[in-house]
Amino acid sequence: MLRNKSKALFNKTKKIIPGGVNSPVRSFSAVSSTPFIVKKAKGSSITDIDNNNYIDFIGSWGAMILGHSDNRIIKKLNSISKNGLTYGAPHEAETKIAEFIIKNIPAVEKIRMVNSGTEATMSAARLARGYTNKDIIIKFNGCYHGHGDAFLVEAGSGAATYGKPSSSGVTKGSSKDTISIPYNDKELLKKTFNRYKDKIACVIIEPIAGNMNFVKSNKDFLKLARQLCTKNKSLLIFDEVMTGFRVNFKGAQHLYGIKPDLTTFGKVIGGGLPVGAFGGKSKIMDMLAPDGPIYQAGTLSGNPLAMHCGLETLKIISNKSFFKKLSAKTKSFVNGLNEIAKKNNYPFHADSEGGMFGLYFTNNKPKNIEDIKNSNIKHFNKFFNYMLSNGVFFAPSAYEAGFISEAHTQKDFSEVYKLFTKFIKSIT
Repeated sequence: MLRNKSKALFNKTKKIIPGGVNSPVRSFSAVSSTPFIVKKAKGSSITDIDNNNYIDFIGSWGAMILGHSDNRIIKKLNSISKNGLTYGAPHEAETKIAEFIIKNIPAVEKIRMVNSGTEATMSAARLARGYTNKDIIIKFNGCYHGHGDAFLVEAGSGAATYGKPSSSGVTKGSSKDTISIPYNDKELLKKTFNRYKDKIACVIIEPIAGNMNFVKSNKDFLKLARQLCTKNKSLLIFDEVMTGFRVNFKGAQHLYGIKPDLTTFGKVIGGGLPVGAFGGKSKIMDMLAPDGPIYQAGTLSGNPLAMHCGLETLKIISNKSFFKKLSAKTKSFVNGLNEIAKKNNYPFHADSEGGMFGLYFTNNKPKNIEDIKNSNIKHFNKFFNYMLSNGVFFAPSAYEAGFISEAHTQKDFSEVYKLFTKFIKSIT
């Protein structure tokens, strides 16, 4: 599969855009490759400027739950765009989508729209600090909450100690009040609260992680986080930018039966347009300006195109059969891969929830980022490039989750099964 035009344009773009991309993972550097340049996308397929077609298992990192260029969303977009693209003023769709989310997510009593997941998590953390009048944020190794300074932190040198910046440009001052500890580690979470209990503003967590690959949290671990936050008057923040309306219509918090104080959203709620949101208890959200002292603002927040298309998407997926079908489809896909690996005695495992899945080049289901690091990353990289050269697009990193849309078909899966079988035979 030739990608000459893509390679030429990428080389040109590198001269004017850092790394040639506007988000690092798109560079394919983690898999020792160069990206294709997209021309168009429809359903489960994405087409590059060399006219190569790929079965897409990224779906704009989970946003395209209905598939690319869904006719219902395109129709809504075309209709609404005639009334203007952005107003910088209130409009009715903001209220309607807020009402819809609040009606369906019990933990959310009030919600504010922003433009990205990073804005949502950054704002939620500031709100937690302002509301509690405390400084420390607890996060977990491998959980990604956007590129806000306070979140670009890796674990400290000792157990339950302050983290250190994991990116150049992040000052020690910005990260000094963030503690990062291992995911699913109950004992260390207890120790951290015992040591810093009067200073902890919030615990922020992806209840199902999507940026250390697809890794589920242990229910007892989440319950403990809820109990410790309640006991110590700290806030529990669920980052559901990926999992919200993706693993279940009511999100991961519904699957686990745990109610956070604040929740962040993104991806699906914009119907494919840039979006983010954070919401929670009214008494907390009322601390935001203009009613309260905690400032947060955004010129394009509540953009009418995103609000209308997002609401249309949420209405479609609210159908009771939607997630039943999507979950069954995704489970069928990962089971098929697991069966092929088992048949060929190949160390591999796949897992899923709703329309989200993970591929692990190891026999064991991972519990944290260390398990992913210890998997066969070299085999993943070979797998990615083999699949891409044969028209299948998985995430270009062993540390990213995958996504299934309503548009994916059994024909798509059968093609992957055939290629996966050939890949195993070529590498073993």
